[in-house]
Amino acid sequence: MNRYFAVLVTGFLVLLVGGGSRFAIGLTLKPMAADFDWSRSIVSLAVFVSLVVSSLCMYLSGRLADRFNLTHVLVAGLIISALGIGLISFALAPWQAFLLYGIIFAFGNGLTSLTPVGVMITQWFPKRIGLANAFAISGMGFGQLLMIAVLALILVQSGWRPVYLWLGVANLALVPFVLMAVSQRDFKNESGQKSAAQTDNSVKFRDARDTPYFRRLIIIYMICGFQDFFVATHIVAFAQDQGVPTLFAGNILALMGLTAVIGVILSGFWSDKSDPLQPTIACFILRIFLFTLIIFSRDSLSVTIFALGYGLTFLATAPLTVVFVRKAFGLRYLGAITGFISMVHQMAGGLGAYLGGVFFDQSGDYRTAFVLMLFLSMAGVLSSLYFKRVAVVSS
Repeated sequence: MNRYFAVLVTGFLVLLVGGGSRFAIGLTLKPMAADFDWSRSIVSLAVFVSLVVSSLCMYLSGRLADRFNLTHVLVAGLIISALGIGLISFALAPWQAFLLYGIIFAFGNGLTSLTPVGVMITQWFPKRIGLANAFAISGMGFGQLLMIAVLALILVQSGWRPVYLWLGVANLALVPFVLMAVSQRDFKNESGQKSAAQTDNSVKFRDARDTPYFRRLIIIYMICGFQDFFVATHIVAFAQDQGVPTLFAGNILALMGLTAVIGVILSGFWSDKSDPLQPTIACFILRIFLFTLIIFSRDSLSVTIFALGYGLTFLATAPLTVVFVRKAFGLRYLGAITGFISMVHQMAGGLGAYLGGVFFDQSGDYRTAFVLMLFLSMAGVLSSLYFKRVAVVSS
């Protein structure tokens, strides 16, 4: 197998299984809450803890990716993920599910996140960073589309426990493929030349974090993460609350993955042709329209339009992270810098997922949460427009 193709496919599959595994909690939120007699805010708290742990591991995986064999990092993450999420199917008490999903699986999922995959892809495809990373990251969308669709059938026929057992099997099945398909190239391309990571004038992480460019990136990705994980965690339960049948509601989450694939590919291609800020601004403008729609209209058609439209933006900023960072700070510390940004993005996501449950438990409705998301989308547009000035000054 061509090594470039093997690297690209490996990144795609790792993110496919990891994304499908992470989004499964949104599919099973309602039956798990009923089985364990939890409120939705408690299940959402488990999601929050999971995202905090995995986000810390994203930064750790970025540091490891800058220093060690990427294959070993990915294999360790897959094994830990398989154990954590697979054993959830045998949980007899809420604290066990909390530990397995919130701590163990989250740790492994952080080691197989888009941070080490992004470093791997960027090393191999320095001239098409946006598009190559978009292809790999589209695995998360396909994971949401294919895996959630299959898992929704399992959920309807057998309950929520087998869902997690099969997810454990899927994570473990990737281990031999990663070992066979990818070997660490020691920061060299196939012709033996040194990579750009060794030859460019890279900015160290501690210097990068003191720049206005970096701080503005953090704000943008915090907003994105807060919104993304709120929607991913609560969209199925919200649809069911509006009278949408369980299988159709699960398929709405799955179809979000399809539109996410379209969005992420367009975003990566767009960023290679122009500037990563343009797709970022477009992402927030579309979200303004969608959150306005769902605040005022909640019939099945509106819920479907909202979910599919939001899917277009769901992963759109993910391939842009490495483009932003490489443009401003170089490649040598790409893992550490993108890992930190991804960490903040996911921590904000955990807060969004948790507060969504809190808003629902307090009012019996998601309206307040949707209004908050609308204002955050407006803030995202303003931050991006101001960031354009900062980027020009800092470049």
